[in-house]
Amino acid sequence: MDLLPFSADHAAVVAGWPASAREVLLWCGRREFPVTGETVAGWQEDREVHGHLLVGDDGAVLGYGEVWTDAEEDEAELARIVVAPEARGRGVGRVLVRALLDRALGAGLDDVFLRVHPDNTGALRCYEGAGFVRVAPEAAAEWNAVQPVAYAWLTWPGQHVTDVP
Repeated sequence: MDLLPFSADHAAVVAGWPASAREVLLWCGRREFPVTGETVAGWQEDREVHGHLLVGDDGAVLGYGEVWTDAEEDEAELARIVVAPEARGRGVGRVLVRALLDRALGAGLDDVFLRVHPDNTGALRCYEGAGFVRVAPEAAAEWNAVQPVAYAWLTWPGQHVTDVP
């Protein structure tokens, strides 16, 4: 599998993966269903958003995720991570998360975070399985003060992605 820069040619495919309004909410926090390809492509207009596609050896698009960079704070957030329905439950999400993490660390950003809707237990398992750990409750409470929901916040504990067992 390869992690490639996002191409707007795949925006409609990615937008079509969530099968319900609930899946959209858990994936990207939006209340619109279905999400449009224009919405996904539009996310790339922010210069701090770096979208990526995980592509299988056969060329099939298996996942999508973003690295949000903040050079001033020396940090990145992995965001809007989603796996194609036919690829779920096979470890593709973990591969995608580790590849996105490697991009963030490769850009020289020392702190990498994730936030996940508290009801998205599958994503929480994936991120923890990829080596992320929950932030201290005090930090989560502070960060959630301005959020629409009380997200579960996770951070990379300082190892390089290749050091994960």
